Amino acid sequence: MIELTRRCEATAQEADAILRLPFETRQKSRFRATLNDGRAVGVILPRGEVLRHGQCLTGEGGTVVRVEAASEAVSTVTAPTPLALARAAYHLGNRHVPLQVGEGWLRYRHDHVLDAMVAGLGLEVYSEQASFEPEAGAYGGGHHHHHD
Repeated sequence: MIELTRRCEATAQEADAILRLPFETRQKSRFRATLNDGRAVGVILPRGEVLRHGQCLTGEGGTVVRVEAASEAVSTVTAPTPLALARAAYHLGNRHVPLQVGEGWLRYRHDHVLDAMVAGLGLEVYSEQASFEPEAGAYGGGHHHHHD
């Protein structure tokens, strides 16, 4: 098994293999997975950082692996106006939902309860399979404050 223990700077062409992962797995610092060529890998990284699409990993053996965001079940939201889209982002953010923001759309991991809430605000919600790359958060690491 190949152990990937650190991030590295490499281009897509320099990568020896690809590691396609859903967002849930890319949030973990330790896991086992399979590369696109069938080889097994163990990822052992410092805690607290999300793997992002396009980042590269390596380890003692020198193998360079490029991370890709896998397609997964998501809900994509569009709105008739920028204000309506901003309102949806506000309500989703108030629920601490990881959210990807695109030009004229929002995306979150599929959840029928959130879909109903957003549709109730007058927005269009589409369930689809797509890559999910949510915002990292204002301070780069996501949710850090404590609830008392």
